[in-house]
Amino acid sequence: MLPDNEAQGRLGALGSPSLHEHKRDAGHGRAGARANHWMEQAIATARAGIAAGQSPFGAVIVAQEVAQGRVVAASHNQVWATLDPTAHAEVGAIRLAAAKRQNIDLSGCVIYSTCEPCPMCMAAIHWARIDAVVYGASIADAAAAGFNELRVPAQTLIEQGGSRVRLEGGCLAEVCRGLFDEWRAAERGRAY
Repeated sequence: MLPDNEAQGRLGALGSPSLHEHKRDAGHGRAGARANHWMEQAIATARAGIAAGQSPFGAVIVAQEVAQGRVVAASHNQVWATLDPTAHAEVGAIRLAAAKRQNIDLSGCVIYSTCEPCPMCMAAIHWARIDAVVYGASIADAAAAGFNELRVPAQTLIEQGGSRVRLEGGCLAEVCRGLFDEWRAAERGRAY
C-alpha cells in the first residue's frame, strides 16, 4: 500500500450526487453536472499532489451502492514520493479502496480521473472490476506536457481486451488540462 498522507487518504465530503444521473449522463456521451461534482474532487486531489511536488494527476473512486454515492478513496500521483513508477493516481486510489473494503473486487464503483488512464492503470481498473471510468484530459494531453506516455487510448484497450468497463472522456477537460500548466508553474515536480 502506498504511504498514507493527507491528500491521498482524504475522503471527499462535497455532497452526494445521484449516481443514477451519472449513469444516464455517461451513457449519452456527456459527463453532466453530477460527474463534474466528483471530477472536482479528483482535481482538488491532483492540486494537493502538485503542492506536494508530485505530478498533476488525481483520482477518486465513488461507490454506487448507495443512492447518493460516496467517495471510497482519493489519491494523487506518488511516483516521485515513493520512487515507484506504478504509483499513479488511479493505482493509488484502487489500492486504498481495496484496503478499505477488504476486497479486490470494486464492482459498483466509478473512478474519476483527471487524465485518461494509461494502459497500466486501465488494466488495473479492469482487474478491480470497476464499472466505469470518467476522465478529463487525454493521454495526448499528458504526452504534450512531457510525460512518457504509451499512446494507446483507453477505449482501444477496452475494445481489444474485451473489458466491460464503460469509458467517458472529456469531463471538465479544460480544467484538467490546466493542471499541467499549474504543475509547470509550480516548478516543484518533474515528468516521468
